[in-house]
Amino acid sequence: MKHPSNRELFDYWNERRGPRLAPERADIEPSAIRHVLGDTFVLEASGMENHLFRIAGTRLCALFGRELKAESFTRLWQRSGQNAIRELIAVVMEEKAGVVASVTGATTDDVLAPVQLEMLLLPLASQSHAEARVLGALAPMAVPYWLGARAIGPLTRGMFRHI
Repeated sequence: MKHPSNRELFDYWNERRGPRLAPERADIEPSAIRHVLGDTFVLEASGMENHLFRIAGTRLCALFGRELKAESFTRLWQRSGQNAIRELIAVVMEEKAGVVASVTGATTDDVLAPVQLEMLLLPLASQSHAEARVLGALAPMAVPYWLGARAIGPLTRGMFRHI
């Protein structure tokens, strides 16, 4: 993990889970991660194909130029990579293992250089399959000067590893 937001979120998640495979949603206190909330998101992971955003941080929304709550996480990705993202989320939930991945995003008009991002996906335990959630973060490795003025388009996943 290279991005400070992802390291802080992972450390907090790891602390909250203790000896368990994953912490529950109720174990996560937003005020404890207030410095990274702008890059953080929570997804519904209850078998839905599109994995909707339940919560999306302000910096994340600024990258895409819109509010992401209730939008499809999967549809943020290039069409050719959407199944791979669905499968990655399924592995995170089934194996209760985190994933960190490199991601590239280009502006929708391709005028500016692509943005290099780092994504973190962490499982949250739940009492029922209908309440399954993924805690994550998606942060640019270097904050683009145009953040909030231009939106990035479909994402491309690069290398990833389980953590």
